[in-house]
Amino acid sequence: MAPQTPDAVGGASRPVGPAGAGTLVIIPTYDERENLPSIVDRLRTSLHDVHVLVVDDNSPDGTGDLADALAAADDRIHVMHRTEKSGLGGAYLAGFAWALEREYAVIVEMDADGSHAPEQLARLLERINAGADLVIGSRYVPGGKLVNWPTRRKLLSQGANTYSRLALGVRVRDITAGYRAYRREVLEKIDLASVESAGYCFQIDLAWRTIQAGFSVAEVPITFTERAVGESKMSGEVVSEAFLKVAEWGWRHRMDKLRRRHH
Repeated sequence: MAPQTPDAVGGASRPVGPAGAGTLVIIPTYDERENLPSIVDRLRTSLHDVHVLVVDDNSPDGTGDLADALAAADDRIHVMHRTEKSGLGGAYLAGFAWALEREYAVIVEMDADGSHAPEQLARLLERINAGADLVIGSRYVPGGKLVNWPTRRKLLSQGANTYSRLALGVRVRDITAGYRAYRREVLEKIDLASVESAGYCFQIDLAWRTIQAGFSVAEVPITFTERAVGESKMSGEVVSEAFLKVAEWGWRHRMDKLRRRHH
């Protein structure tokens, strides 16, 4: 059984071998031509054994063509071209399916904009190797940092995490975080076909499903740096979706617990 430490919740699992072995990093892109080369280079430099899948949503700025050029020069880089922009959740679900078909042991989510430091991925993989099923790179555990983030975004993020923690009754400090590593068994077990969350809510949804399925979730501190180039994909509509869905999940969970008590 995995230890119930302050930054880990849920059940037990088993090590997967050396950090980086059998690992796929999924990087969704939409108009990230200026950021992608640097991120891929930093990732391949810091962890030479990992593979990369760029999932491009038909970027008008030519990100997909650039990704193809990177892949042509390195057989550990792969590209998936999607014909429409259907949100972060859709991109990751497509990437998950690709990864599971090819039997990667660990599947990682990473932003293309530089907010997730590739040099810190080893922290996430070390916790996977120690037995966690999902490891979240957290801004809100001791050692976690935010760099160059506007106050409004920081308050929104902290509020969303507090709200989610209370509504769902979980201990995860940064359930909205998008820098995370999944053991393949998690993605095989949870019902990915029924996931409809598109944006900000997608990360909460997947973490909640992971916990509900009895898997262990751990958090490791990361430094989150606001993008230097390009525009954030955050919108009021995305935040509203998360607020309503989290309320619904929390209510259903409490109703299910009440029903079980009376049977």
